[in-house]
Amino acid sequence: MASLPFTLRQLRYFVFAAEAGTVIGAASKLGVSSSALSDAITELQRVLDTTLCVRTKSQGLTLTPAGTRFLADARRLLHQAADLASALATDAREPSGPLVVSCYPTLAPAILPVFLENFQKQHPLVRLAVTEGTQDKLKDQLESGEVDIAIAYDGPIRGELRGARLFELHAYVLVAASDPLAGRKTIRLEEMVDGDLIFFEAAPSGDHTLSLFAEHGLYPKILHRTESFEVVRTLVARGLGYGILVQRPVNTASYEGLPLAMIEIDPPVRPVGVNILWSNRPDVPRRVTALIDFACSYQWAASG
Repeated sequence: MASLPFTLRQLRYFVFAAEAGTVIGAASKLGVSSSALSDAITELQRVLDTTLCVRTKSQGLTLTPAGTRFLADARRLLHQAADLASALATDAREPSGPLVVSCYPTLAPAILPVFLENFQKQHPLVRLAVTEGTQDKLKDQLESGEVDIAIAYDGPIRGELRGARLFELHAYVLVAASDPLAGRKTIRLEEMVDGDLIFFEAAPSGDHTLSLFAEHGLYPKILHRTESFEVVRTLVARGLGYGILVQRPVNTASYEGLPLAMIEIDPPVRPVGVNILWSNRPDVPRRVTALIDFACSYQWAASG
């Protein structure tokens, strides 16, 4: 078997530099000198006869198109090397090694604690790391190999990804507990369209809200736009407008402790699916399939 033209150390240095955006930042994280890291990347490019990155004082380290493609492959090789080391050091039947999960921010409080506690108890040899990302970023992270699993709302799934439905959520109208509408069990969107909407516009939530109105030939009067779930709840609790949300926290008070009321939409709107996504590659590690199986069999609360 022919020897590889590069080392795992060179791959690791390149991945850290690409993620940090600077040689100095990557060297600091790795605990090595900047010159050692720079030399490793230079040698990697020489043996590959390819320019992977461009370094400037003003912009730091920028990947070339070849570097972007190589970064995904390098991450995958490093994960496979970690798998091999873990399998040799532990019972090969037990999933082990690093596993990175990224989650849409409003879903994270309901999903990530379950993974970190319940899944980790079942598979203590898996080193689980969690992060958050917007809908478009989640899929890019999966395709690049930056994360192993993503949790996201419904949306187009590219050919390189696979997915499974975990549970569904229904949109509702959110008002202050002091609002005259707060005692209602149901409400029609036609009754809300002239009110002031505190618009949660983080993708895909904003498009979903507008589509609900559009299906009835309506367009809401937007008072304030925000990408923060809690800002919507806080402004609504102060009586500044109403909100349309799908995530249902158990705590019905705002960040400031002011009470809120949730009203179901009549007629019921189509549900929004919450999905687990992963790579379509054939070499999916056992730790990834273990988390997929766990997530799909877990009894998620109806509120999400």
